[in-house]
Amino acid sequence: MAKTSELTVEQSEELLGILKARFEKNTKRHPAYNWTQVQLKLEDADNGKLWSIHQMEITGGEPDVIGFDEETGEFIFCDCSAESPKGRRSVCYDGEALNSRKQNKPDNSALEMAAEMGIEVLTEEQYRELQQLGPFDQKTSSWLRTPADIREHSGAIFGDYRYGKVFVYHNGAESYYAARGFRGLLRV
Repeated sequence: MAKTSELTVEQSEELLGILKARFEKNTKRHPAYNWTQVQLKLEDADNGKLWSIHQMEITGGEPDVIGFDEETGEFIFCDCSAESPKGRRSVCYDGEALNSRKQNKPDNSALEMAAEMGIEVLTEEQYRELQQLGPFDQKTSSWLRTPADIREHSGAIFGDYRYGKVFVYHNGAESYYAARGFRGLLRV
């Protein structure tokens, strides 16, 4: 991860161009909104929000607007890459799981990496909602925010899309695989 949480003017302009092109290419994800509304919100947001979206982008997440929270007035950005973001794979679930590994530790964990990026790991409900916008994770899987009662038993949940259905499974939180990463969400 980058050491700073600020983008240069050039990085911001480049990111806004990428986001605009993706937004306009995928209007089915956000039919009720236009790019001008989103751009104004992004320009009014603190630079830390843009930095987080930039982190989503450079790790392969292809962030895009998937909704709007009427109560808070925030647009919801989510990783919309076809597969789990490439730059966020081969991680275990959380720091506790990472520390419990005696050998062959991954470089990071999903929850710690998400916190460093300033984003949230998707819940099962959010993951199922995302899958309504198109099939994601047909060849990969993504860690999901795990309920405390499952985590207390050293487990964690992850999801994928196979056979036309969304599946949510469990695994030991310390496990990690080349095809499993995590998807993030950010409110702006």
